[in-house]
Amino acid sequence: MRKMLLSINPEHVQNILNGSKKFEFRKVQCCPDVKKIIIYATSPVMKVVGEVDIINVIVDTPEKVWELTSGISKLFFDKYYQNKEIAVAYQLGNVKQYDQPLTLADIGVGFAPQSFIYIED
Repeated sequence: MRKMLLSINPEHVQNILNGSKKFEFRKVQCCPDVKKIIIYATSPVMKVVGEVDIINVIVDTPEKVWELTSGISKLFFDKYYQNKEIAVAYQLGNVKQYDQPLTLADIGVGFAPQSFIYIED
């Protein structure tokens, strides 16, 4: 199964891990066969901390995606998608937090992705 590694702000990582964040918002859609996100918490954590299943992907205008989702402030959402015609929201399912966070090297990756990279099983 193909997975994608996402760099995510630690504040949002905590909300994913505790189940309060149900969507991960992006400006670019990954390949449709990706079913899992590997979570890399950015600075100051800088560790791979878990993974989450993707149960649905919404791709539409920012206005429509906002109507169908929740989890972040409208101000943050509007700023993130400013001047964008398309918004992507990954609906998050089952979350697995790793007992011991991993380094990028532990999973064979040499750098933190700006957006995402694919990881093959």
